[in-house]
Amino acid sequence: MSTSKAIAASMLALGLAACTPTAPGARLGLGQAATAEQIRGWDIDVRADGAGLPPGQGSVGQGRAIYAARCQACHGANGAGGTAPRLAGGQCTLATKAPVLTVGSYWPYATTLYDYIHRAMPLDSPQSLTPDEVYALTAYTLHLNGIVGADTVLDAASLAAVRMPNRDGFRPVLK
Repeated sequence: MSTSKAIAASMLALGLAACTPTAPGARLGLGQAATAEQIRGWDIDVRADGAGLPPGQGSVGQGRAIYAARCQACHGANGAGGTAPRLAGGQCTLATKAPVLTVGSYWPYATTLYDYIHRAMPLDSPQSLTPDEVYALTAYTLHLNGIVGADTVLDAASLAAVRMPNRDGFRPVLK
């Protein structure tokens, strides 16, 4: 066999060995079964009915302080908007030519607010807030929209019971 044929055969053998189903996973450390702890770490969804909300509680007053420290720089004073989307206001604008989509005007479930804050906020450190801080920020945001009073304390049961102004504004698409 010529040298070039031997080199080609060796390269082909090496190439085939690298393409076996287990080679990439083994090389990259992929394909490992997830541990129960890893699964619990990603099991953070909250359903519209409140299933998945963790233990904890937070008040509007606590939320006001946390908002000032962690949220106001992006969302502006009183949720009126800054570099990030506006959180408050916009009621009665959905049927207009310029609807203002906010938590109070558009969102159908208060539990979705908790879920979003917990998963994605603050933008520079998502999932860094404790459940109590998220309940407090949820309470404050709902208060900014006139949905809950200034003395409100939210927990899993009371948050799931909040009825949002646009709750009935969504209809399923029928096929």
